[in-house]
Amino acid sequence: MKSIKNIILYGLFGAGLSMVTASCTSNLELTPTSEITVSGFWTSEDNANGALNGMYVRFRDQAADNLFLWGESRSGTLSYGLQASEGRERYFENTLDPNYAGPEWLRLYSIVHDANLIIKYVPEIPFTSEDDKNKLLAEAYTMRAYIYFTMAKTWGGVPLVITPTEGYDAETTFRERATVEDVFVQIKEDLNSALALYPDNSLSAGKATWSKPATNALKGEVFLWSAKRMEGGISDLEIALQALEEAEVSELVLQESYDDIFRYDNKGNSEILMAVHFRDLESGTNYNGNMYIRDDQIPSGADPEVLNKIGQGGGLNRWGPSAVVTAAFSEDDQRKEATYLSITIPSEGGTMEPYANVVTKFRGYVDPSGRRFLDDVVLYRYADLLLMIAEAKNALGQDPSEEINQVRERAYGDNYEANRFEDLGQAANDEAILQERLLELAFEGKRWWDLVRFDKAFELVPSLQGRENQQYLLLWPISLNTISLNSKIIQNPGYGN
Repeated sequence: MKSIKNIILYGLFGAGLSMVTASCTSNLELTPTSEITVSGFWTSEDNANGALNGMYVRFRDQAADNLFLWGESRSGTLSYGLQASEGRERYFENTLDPNYAGPEWLRLYSIVHDANLIIKYVPEIPFTSEDDKNKLLAEAYTMRAYIYFTMAKTWGGVPLVITPTEGYDAETTFRERATVEDVFVQIKEDLNSALALYPDNSLSAGKATWSKPATNALKGEVFLWSAKRMEGGISDLEIALQALEEAEVSELVLQESYDDIFRYDNKGNSEILMAVHFRDLESGTNYNGNMYIRDDQIPSGADPEVLNKIGQGGGLNRWGPSAVVTAAFSEDDQRKEATYLSITIPSEGGTMEPYANVVTKFRGYVDPSGRRFLDDVVLYRYADLLLMIAEAKNALGQDPSEEINQVRERAYGDNYEANRFEDLGQAANDEAILQERLLELAFEGKRWWDLVRFDKAFELVPSLQGRENQQYLLLWPISLNTISLNSKIIQNPGYGN
């Protein structure tokens, strides 16, 4: 029975999914030569759980690299490394265009399609526990909301697909882009549907699947975005703050050591709300490996203390921390060395000169085969939640000091009193919160979207300074490939036809 189930899963979600997904994504104008019949699959609780697992597997594929690219690469936190950049400078120099547009949205619609199938078919499947069924449905609604939120922040309006595409119909398969306002209406509806279905307010086992607190964290971020970027105003800020405070469950505790948050042997720790799980024999590596340094490029003449902290090399230093990051940290901030290391080497004159910057926040682990970059990709954690609460409070004219200081107390330890935050007024508080998010969340795929939400991209991204008349750059271009496969897709303004 198990082997038959696996064959069905492979046919539906593996090789065969490309045809169904292509229709769903509005990206192919080809008539399928065959159709997949799904009605025979959606018959048991095991089938439903298998479909949910498949959704998370496809989500992990996007988290391996693309979520980081969309959320951080254009923010100026990264610059050239020792290795060939393979075009990554197009991100941090902000020179993307329709020919080099970054990751496309196609595979995100694969995840949407998974969620759509679950939402359509699971309500009719008998479960041993109704709570289990409701939780599964809630996770699908949350995932769909997260994916559409990611796409709306990246491209603005996108094709809105909320039912599975199980056959070919040119009228419904090839869709125009919905307005970004309509996309946000759907995101908010999905979040409310999810929150009504979760049977309790507990965090998920291992923090690797969606839960009610993680969904409330997402809801808070969604409403912060709509309040600040879409004229949602006070009402959206109040909803954001309420959701964020509801996400602050008692199980969440800041790790005593900042460095411990990200360690491979400490996955799902007390600070994590939601992370994408990477583990040996289950998944490939992720974006972490492109920010470390391989053994033969570690210079012997560097400071022995720095070399000891780097330890065994691994990965490729295709890009590394820029001056935006390296100039931001004070020496008494424990997050500094836990985030990056600067390698210097002796010059001919005997002075030490810069050689490379290495991200140490995600350094994986070492086994006999070498350094393995299998750290989890954290979507939400407690410090992030605290700083979003501070952001919402400040926007509502409330004092954000309590939440900021919880984050700073760990960061500065014995030097906390010298770094204690005090209310400086709304504008100055906003600057402090954004800076704190840089220090706390560097290289976690947050910075670009933070800058857009705070309306600071053209002020704080070096490659965007002086380009304020190019506001279209806040959205990404849509690739020519995407447009060529669906003639109803119109390019974002500013990027040509």
